[in-house]
Amino acid sequence: MLDGMSKIPDLIAKAKKDGMYSMALTDHGNMFGIKDLLDTVNKENGKVKDKIKELEAKIKEVEELYTNTEVPEGTPKLSELQEELEKVKGQIFKPIVGTEAYCARRTLYDKDKNFKDLNPENGKERVVDRSGYHLILLAKNLKGYHSLCKLASIAYTDGFYDRPRIDHDVLEKYHEGLIVCSACLGGEIPQLIMAGKLEEAEERVLWFKNLFGEDYYIELMRHETDKPNANTETYRWQKKIEPELIRLARKHNIKLVATNDAHFVLEEHGEAHDHLICLATQKDYDDPNRMHYTKQEWLKSPEEMAAVFADLPEALENTMEVADKVEVYSIDSDPLMPVFPIPESFGKEEEWRQKYTEEDLFNEFTRNEKGEVVMSQEAAEKKIKKLGGYNKLYRIKFEADYLAHLVWEGARKRYGAGVQGSARSARSARRYRGHSLSG
Repeated sequence: MLDGMSKIPDLIAKAKKDGMYSMALTDHGNMFGIKDLLDTVNKENGKVKDKIKELEAKIKEVEELYTNTEVPEGTPKLSELQEELEKVKGQIFKPIVGTEAYCARRTLYDKDKNFKDLNPENGKERVVDRSGYHLILLAKNLKGYHSLCKLASIAYTDGFYDRPRIDHDVLEKYHEGLIVCSACLGGEIPQLIMAGKLEEAEERVLWFKNLFGEDYYIELMRHETDKPNANTETYRWQKKIEPELIRLARKHNIKLVATNDAHFVLEEHGEAHDHLICLATQKDYDDPNRMHYTKQEWLKSPEEMAAVFADLPEALENTMEVADKVEVYSIDSDPLMPVFPIPESFGKEEEWRQKYTEEDLFNEFTRNEKGEVVMSQEAAEKKIKKLGGYNKLYRIKFEADYLAHLVWEGARKRYGAGVQGSARSARSARRYRGHSLSG
């Protein structure tokens, strides 16, 4: 939670300023920021779509003017307006849903604090099951989003051991619709290479390729730094393993992709992020043994990335391939309510279907408590559709009537047998149920 200090609106603003109109959010082990990402993007895109409508209306107006023999002086050229329209259409921002998962080094069910090995980065002993290999997972479509949700949930409910973890078995089960990247130095392939286990690294590369095919990419990072008080070991390891990563990619026809960790928005935020890491790790700022980042972890522009990977333009181009693969979809849906069991002593749903007509339901759910029409026919039909149609309304009415029955039964126990229910009370219960369903 204290690893990244970027605010989503700031990230999107920075990306757009730099001419980038797609961005993936890959928080460590979770998807907590996804709704914020999608909502922010929808808001931003709304402004762009308004601009598109304005331009389309203007083009139509100008086209009509050009049908006349005399065109008023100062009328914009159609070609210029159409060119501007295409430019604005290109500013629609594409959010990419993702996560940087922790993939257990054994299985997500292994949680042994005494099972240890050596960390190849620093040679120090570590608990094998404590965390896991990093792995970038991106949703290519709505199915991929559902796969991510399932994996993230399992990581917390079954795999949590200091970190929310998945493993190869559960990834194999819920891999549909996902794009996968091999991640940073903490990824499985880099870690095996760093440990000198080249044959095993190749085996794992083939496992991922066989599972994900052309949707598996090998990442390259170059965090060379000249910042004061920054980590220089990271870049040393990145350069050391890079030839092997490239060799494996070339040998097995796997595409390379250039990436850069982004834990803060702007370059000048590096020092503030360094202080944040002290809070996250509970270390003094002047502790010589504390964690340091390279201070290269800002959202770099295309020009900055092109300079870093000038010798590998294909790896930069493949970032666009990944973005282009991702479909535009919405995760919003009407609330899904459970079916509440109703005792047969009260009645059966089929009885309600025989007792009430669709017209009865239409009036019940679109009029006020006095039975007065309060919305247009179009709005009323839209509400019926949003509630699930008449088939769903019969169930809602059945449950709402039972709820009203329970309310009045409880009222009589509390206030005496003289308390009587009314048609209005049942209608109020149904209205309450309807509002629950419509959000």
